[in-house]
Amino acid sequence: MLQRRRALGLALIAAALVAICFLSLALGSNPLSFQQVWTGLKAHDSTEPSLIVWTLRVPRTLLGILTGAAFGVAGALIQALTRNPLADPGILGVNAGAGLAVTLGVGIFGITDISGYVWFAFAGAALATVLVYLIGSAGRGTVAPETLVLAGVALGAVLGGFATFLTLIDEQTFEAMRNWNLGSIAGTNSEDTLHVMPFIVVGLLIAIGLSGSLNSIALGDDLAASLGTRVQRTRVLGLIAVTLVAGAATALTGGIGFVGLMVPHVVRWFTGPDQRWIILYSALAAPVLVLAADVIGRVVARPEEVPVGIVTAVVGAPVLIALVRRRKASGL
Repeated sequence: MLQRRRALGLALIAAALVAICFLSLALGSNPLSFQQVWTGLKAHDSTEPSLIVWTLRVPRTLLGILTGAAFGVAGALIQALTRNPLADPGILGVNAGAGLAVTLGVGIFGITDISGYVWFAFAGAALATVLVYLIGSAGRGTVAPETLVLAGVALGAVLGGFATFLTLIDEQTFEAMRNWNLGSIAGTNSEDTLHVMPFIVVGLLIAIGLSGSLNSIALGDDLAASLGTRVQRTRVLGLIAVTLVAGAATALTGGIGFVGLMVPHVVRWFTGPDQRWIILYSALAAPVLVLAADVIGRVVARPEEVPVGIVTAVVGAPVLIALVRRRKASGL
């Protein structure tokens, strides 16, 4: 019965993803009818509808799918690794590390566009995760979930504060990266996406490979070890996977909040505690949320747009309150 419900839920999410992809192709600041969108999609020529669909909306939709899956799986992983149902990638300082690295890149090297932001953001996210692990394991040789969370929160606060300080002392120099910090899938081109995509794919594959071991870790480190799970190895590989998917997605978008928190938490209502299903559900459901937020952002402020990160933050705050109050859903 449970397996049938999980399979049915997965089919419904896949159908929702197809529907929201079509809306993402159909709606935008340049008004096109559904017929024009379909014709342009099939033709792939030099007509205006075809150029709009293939050069603007298709890359944007694919980026939403890719980064949505990355943030969703990153959230599922970090919640499983820390055994904290309200954790998200930011708790490891990934977003703060990426933000500080980009700030330094802008201030020291004068980078001015997303192509330049990408590699600084990715390096900053990776370095922040390594520092969190070293701080969390200092003097012990092993790392416990609670020390990992404390190290991540503390380091994230320091890195975020330092980045904010730099932007305040020279607002003109850092003006260009303010839009990147808002979290958007509108400004990244296909070339940047293709450069970063292999990191996300590798991270997703590692996450899928770890899903069985994460089920054991949810029972506690001692019991997991007695069942034959290599706890520290699983935790290190999990952190590597989080760094790859969340760091790469943050580099492309500037970071989209609440996706990694909300999606794994909500899908757990339908899947139960099995991490194999949670990761699979999160990889499909998170892109639905990102693309839906992007479509809403395009529609409510025409001809301007509201970045995805702002829409998910507006939706995420009340959802977070509901999650905290829903005691039954808070357990892993």
